[in-house]
Amino acid sequence: MKYLLTLLFFSLLFNINAQERKIHTCRNANHAHRLSKITYPGDSNIDITYYKLAIEITASPEYLSGYVTVEARTVADSLKDFYLDLQNTMTVDSVVANNNTATFTHTSNKINISLDKTVMKDSLISVNVYYRGVPGSSGFGSFEFNNQGGSPAIWTLSEPYGAADWWPSKNTPADKADSSDVWITVSDQLTPVSNGSLEEVIENGDGTHTYKWKNSYPIAQYLISLAITDYYLYTNYYHYSETDSMPVTHYNYPSNWDEARKSDLDKTPLMIELFADLFGEYPFVNEKYGHAEFGWGGGMEHQTISSMGYFYESIVAHELAHQWFGDKITCKDWHHIWLNEGFATYLEALWDEHYHGPDAYMENILDNMGEPGQYGTAKSARGTIYVQDISTTNQIFNSARSYAKGAVVLHMLRGVLGDSLFFKGMKAYITDPELAYDVATTEDFQEIMENESGVDLNYFFQEWIYGENYPKYSYNWFGEINVDNSSTVNVTISQRTNSNPTFFTMPIQLKISTSQGDTLVTVFNDQQEQSFLIPVNGIPNSVELDPNNLIMKDIESAVQVDENGVSVNSYKLEQNYPNPFNPSTVINYYIPEQTNVILKIYDVLGNELATLVNEIQQAGHHNYTLNFTDVLPGISSGVYIYTLETPNYRESRKMMLLK
Repeated sequence: MKYLLTLLFFSLLFNINAQERKIHTCRNANHAHRLSKITYPGDSNIDITYYKLAIEITASPEYLSGYVTVEARTVADSLKDFYLDLQNTMTVDSVVANNNTATFTHTSNKINISLDKTVMKDSLISVNVYYRGVPGSSGFGSFEFNNQGGSPAIWTLSEPYGAADWWPSKNTPADKADSSDVWITVSDQLTPVSNGSLEEVIENGDGTHTYKWKNSYPIAQYLISLAITDYYLYTNYYHYSETDSMPVTHYNYPSNWDEARKSDLDKTPLMIELFADLFGEYPFVNEKYGHAEFGWGGGMEHQTISSMGYFYESIVAHELAHQWFGDKITCKDWHHIWLNEGFATYLEALWDEHYHGPDAYMENILDNMGEPGQYGTAKSARGTIYVQDISTTNQIFNSARSYAKGAVVLHMLRGVLGDSLFFKGMKAYITDPELAYDVATTEDFQEIMENESGVDLNYFFQEWIYGENYPKYSYNWFGEINVDNSSTVNVTISQRTNSNPTFFTMPIQLKISTSQGDTLVTVFNDQQEQSFLIPVNGIPNSVELDPNNLIMKDIESAVQVDENGVSVNSYKLEQNYPNPFNPSTVINYYIPEQTNVILKIYDVLGNELATLVNEIQQAGHHNYTLNFTDVLPGISSGVYIYTLETPNYRESRKMMLLK
């Protein structure tokens, strides 16, 4: 759901009292955690096949009235009574079941309905619930009456449990309807927007009109939406073949429409092309994709029509990505929300990689990893990505776990498998005939990735989805030089003891720099302390662990040792190169432990001119490219001092600028 941007707006957090209703069944019996009962709403005796919302909404007074049709197939061997979820704030006037008036009660946020006769398993039932009232507003908003530019602005955001605030449904994503209709009657000064295709607009002759929206694809209850105001419509097209196109419709608040927004929205068809190429055709290509502006500070991936509080590039990519990961395949329950949010967050990085280049991709990933204690980033995550407590919105939609860490896990899985197998597996997952337009768990995803890659990934999913935290490495190395000018490098890697797992099993890249060039090797680290012997050509100068940032980690120390295990490598500040220079030069330095690093420039009188670096950095080799024109414009030729300082070290060197 909601794009939480890195900042995430969690001012609307709430607690839900859910009912214990269904067994979290298991596709792979080896995963015992999937066998326990969970607290969850929704009557398990019925299987929803269709929803129709036929409602009238007024802004003054703020009110909703109408009926909802629910069609379902019975799951129980015999069924006389069942229930739908609807908050008590709404009033139910009557219920018609199978064309007969039904008796019902509406208590404890449930409509308990009695059929006129018992029906057998696999029977079809159809219920019309006539109701009215002022909808509640829980979670992220569920149903809101607002204003914009002097006009009413009415919108919904039902994830995770908010559908029951404004319409009767089976309030669980595990049971998708096969199709849906939303018929909305409002003032003819307003445009009501919903899922699917607009089939008809009826002018009612009383100052109102009715928009009939039809969705022909399976849909989860929380993805059914409406957004209403006096929209300005901007349309472009996604061309999915030489002769066929799909409308991409953008409903904007008129006062917010400008060329900057148009520029960002014009990227939407390009994003659809990228994701379709990677993961298969846009899932709802026979209907539409689009955006409807609303008054919430983020975005929500309503099927075929994302609700948007902003329109910049990353949020557009995020909500579009959900059409595959979240809407086409939906997490079976909120325990597995990372299958929605982590995936959409990762696809932001894939868009950056495609449109802005590999450096932008890595910058995105490193931003998601963050630093310990940095709010909303993966390293600040506490607990497992698998959500243990699904009773509160802030637990389900924790930005550090479900979004940032979920995205980083996919980045690491790509590193484990390599691009070819990773993208092959991702496409196989989203197109799997048992999961497509249905629901999935982590185990479903794991099984497909293992089948497509031929790699046992149980260790990976157990530690990263069901484990906590991330590895903190220390390593040392010793190079033994042979008579033929080759060497054998002994690298010993150790990890600080973690809670769950005790330590992390991962393939780790090692970059070994020698007098004859660099060698990149991958070792499989499956012990808490483990040594590896690596033959290389030339005399070794340095060893760097995970140089391509394929693992979320801290490197707490990196030390070169002699044959007796005694450190021979400490802090080092090298001479800048080139020197003299104009206007750019590179400063290289080495730190043997993770620490705060300060790099500054002074003049020869000791006056501080600029701070180049002031941050915590991991152990290893670092460099800074200094451009005097950018950092100190207008400075004259001469000798300057650069100083490297840490809590345990301070060293200075001279450099000469020649103009």
